[in-house]
Amino acid sequence: MAKFNVPVIDIAAAHGSDLQKKRLLAGEIFQAYAVSGFGYVVNHGVPEELIERVFAASARFHGLPADVKMSVELNHLHRGYIPINTSTDVNSKLAEVRHPNQSESFMIMREDGPASPDVLAGAYLAGPNQWPVLEGFRRDVVEYHDAMLELARKLVEVVALSLDADVDFLSAFDRPTTWLRLLYYPPTYSSEKQRSEASGVYGSAPHTDFGCLTLLAQDAVGGLQVQTPTGEWLDVPRIPGSFVVNVGDMLHRWSNGRLRSTPHRVINTSGKARYSCPFFYDPNVATNIAPLPTCVSEGEPPQFDAVNFGDFLKSELEAGYTKHQQR
Repeated sequence: MAKFNVPVIDIAAAHGSDLQKKRLLAGEIFQAYAVSGFGYVVNHGVPEELIERVFAASARFHGLPADVKMSVELNHLHRGYIPINTSTDVNSKLAEVRHPNQSESFMIMREDGPASPDVLAGAYLAGPNQWPVLEGFRRDVVEYHDAMLELARKLVEVVALSLDADVDFLSAFDRPTTWLRLLYYPPTYSSEKQRSEASGVYGSAPHTDFGCLTLLAQDAVGGLQVQTPTGEWLDVPRIPGSFVVNVGDMLHRWSNGRLRSTPHRVINTSGKARYSCPFFYDPNVATNIAPLPTCVSEGEPPQFDAVNFGDFLKSELEAGYTKHQQR
């Protein structure tokens, strides 16, 4: 078995039109995500100034009074403020999760106006975002979301090359499901000993992401860890100028298990506040996901049944979020 690590991948070729260079990058990405499921990507093209602005916007929002944040509390479209102690990884197969995640966040998704095809069709979660009254916040957050959307599109095109996927795979992202989550982890424990004595309290409990690709910007505080195949937990600290990118369960399923959806968690033992900004890039909710024909052969039969992404999402959100359980 190849050695597990979190490789650094230069994705400059993803921005160009040279197909040969893109195919070489596709091979590198396949190798990294078949073994580790996680990687740092550099030369991603998102300006550092924009990343700094979205972190500043997040800090400004989380510094607001509680009643102001609650005025945009998470709604049935999964947009808005998610207070602490309202999200629990109840479907985790990796730990006995008895406590809610010790984080709060602000969530936006793809902006859908009344004329959106998905709104007109009554698609699950289709609709507008909600915004706090905070000068410049919406501008900075939307600009960052759109930059990450463009980057994610380029990465999925390279992933498609790595799997020899046909146009149907890429067309599933014509109207993608996107999530930008501005996460704040309050100071908790100053040592691993204190955390263990708290009996299973996590910033984010051990889990795998349920979608396709996650692109994470994180601050220098640390706390993200990934699980190796041998069960060890490996720190994934911030590398300046990079995003941490990982594969989720749907891409694992699409690739018939070839690309690894790696367990990870957040434990904030720094004694400091931690901020991170994950961007999740997934197919349209109407997409039916089954192993790609190019990932199935006589010696490699399908490992997964087909699943409708919208139905899967609904079950996950209703299981994990207090707000969705109240409907």
